[in-house]
Amino acid sequence: MTMLFLVGARAAGKTTIGRTLAKNLGLPFVDTDQFLLHADGRTVDQIVAQEGWPGFRARESATLHEVAQVHAAGCVVATGGGIVLAEENRDFMRGHGMVVYLEAPVGVLTQRLGRNPLNSQRPSLTGRGLLEEMAQVLEERQPLYHAAAHHIVDASRSQAEICRRIQDFWQAWRGGESAAAAPPAADRSN
Repeated sequence: MTMLFLVGARAAGKTTIGRTLAKNLGLPFVDTDQFLLHADGRTVDQIVAQEGWPGFRARESATLHEVAQVHAAGCVVATGGGIVLAEENRDFMRGHGMVVYLEAPVGVLTQRLGRNPLNSQRPSLTGRGLLEEMAQVLEERQPLYHAAAHHIVDASRSQAEICRRIQDFWQAWRGGESAAAAPPAADRSN
């Protein structure tokens, strides 16, 4: 299956990079959060208010499987930041394509989130301020991003450089490597 999954924290650039990669690789692009919200007809805030984070996470997992079914011929997938919380999701992505972790420091992520007007539409995960929340969430999820990833790319670099690096990984993977035979998460591009 020709699925390229991008994982990482909010504001790591998954959607922006994903759209560019999809265009460059001639593949469809899907953002799992946007897919979920369009199908459900509610915002993340509304889903969390009505079903809690566990309800949202269950919908997020179902969306991942649905995206893979709808795009069985392949696509570039920008995942939600918390998709790696479920071991099933990490295993599913590794088994159905190549997974790239877009890694960025907390300072870069909070700076990007501070510039994003949609930031206020996403409910807080911890009830803390943005910087403290991002630091805590990243500390908790970092091992999970690493466990999911075949490759890790420094997401604080330029968009062109990030895309070039991922495209190199993709071409090598498509040229004969399988997801199971791909380098471990320690294979860094920075």
